[in-house]
Amino acid sequence: MGGDYAPEEVVKGCLLAHRELGLESILVGDRERIEPILQREGFQGRLEVVHAPEVVQMEETPSNVLRKKSSSLYVAGKLVKEGRADGLVSAGNTGAVLTVGKFVIGSIEELERPAIGVALPNPKGKTVLIDVGANVDCKPLHLLHFAVIGHTYAEEILGISRPRVGILSIGEEEGKGNELVKETYPLLKASRLNFVGNAEGRDIYAGTFDVIVCDGFVGNIILKASESLGFAVLHMIKEEVQKSFLAKVGALLMRPALNSFKKKADFTEYGGIPLLGAEKPVIITHGRANAKAIRNAIKVANEFLTHRFNERLAENIKTLIPQEVKARWA
Repeated sequence: MGGDYAPEEVVKGCLLAHRELGLESILVGDRERIEPILQREGFQGRLEVVHAPEVVQMEETPSNVLRKKSSSLYVAGKLVKEGRADGLVSAGNTGAVLTVGKFVIGSIEELERPAIGVALPNPKGKTVLIDVGANVDCKPLHLLHFAVIGHTYAEEILGISRPRVGILSIGEEEGKGNELVKETYPLLKASRLNFVGNAEGRDIYAGTFDVIVCDGFVGNIILKASESLGFAVLHMIKEEVQKSFLAKVGALLMRPALNSFKKKADFTEYGGIPLLGAEKPVIITHGRANAKAIRNAIKVANEFLTHRFNERLAENIKTLIPQEVKARWA
């Protein structure tokens, strides 16, 4: 029931995932609003509807979801925790989704905290930036775990062999950065990750690192600034094109390239961003998610299941972090 266009677009997205991908959804929310949409869309198959009369509003404090036990988000989290569903997709209150992921579904045993990772485009492929909002106050051990999570994401989901890991700082030399960065650096260096040092802001989109680690406060600012910049660039290009006939002709010739760029910047293509390290896949999609975005978010959740992401992550936490490093920071 979360998102600007719920439940209409959410239900339609679930139907797209069922028809095009063969993936079934449990629709959690107000039955009286969901079932008429299914009828109107002429759906003949079987999708389970679980009634949940309450909604966690966008402006609510995220922790309210733990008190609203009949809300669609809390009920959906319980279905995942109990094994009735294999993952959670929501376009609702991001903080509330994180709260459900952390405290209702829970983290895998080896991790102190799950993190949000996002795969940002670069000229050579993708760079995983982690964390981008799940944890604003972090300790060095948390960032070490985020690095392992990002490594696993890059390797298992993006297919990058031996991903190059860096920690975001204000200079490439060892010793640069705030206290958190300087304390985390030796942990990453002592790990069995392919750690190649400090990454600067310019490296995020350059393709020089496959995984860049930061705390969620910094990462969330980068993510939102990047999203805004992408749309701002497109808007400025459109304005300039309207200023002359030659520019319009040039834009016509460049249309395939511009459409390709727009596709890379379009959140509906990616579906959503994952809360990595939760016991089951949790995909947080945009509040403005339409049916296409919901369909793709369900696809992403399924990819984490088929790649056995959590099993590989649990193995990597054990094998990539030496025992002496764990003991030092336990």
